[in-house]
Amino acid sequence: MIYMYNIGVIGDYVSICGFSAVGFKIFPVESVEQARKTLKTLASHDYGIIYITEPLMEELKEDCGRYDDQVMPCIIPIPACTGVTGFAQSRLKQFVEKAVGSDIIFND
Repeated sequence: MIYMYNIGVIGDYVSICGFSAVGFKIFPVESVEQARKTLKTLASHDYGIIYITEPLMEELKEDCGRYDDQVMPCIIPIPACTGVTGFAQSRLKQFVEKAVGSDIIFND
């Protein structure tokens, strides 16, 4: 039996509107609190992947951290229209170090 999961994108409208063109469900938010509620709702429903703009994910790192040890949902930071903050890169570095035991990508 094949089970289909949804893909959701949370962020400011300008940064995420293009994702609807490829079939992702977008959830424009205007505040961190609204993003927090949206994340909780999506995580408790059939969303296997949730993309969140970097600035919001930085604000929601504790909320997102609750799902780090779960298979789903996979929460992935994406750049906002204002540019990258470096949060996604540092998060990736932490996951690689946890999985491998050392920094094999960035070699800091």
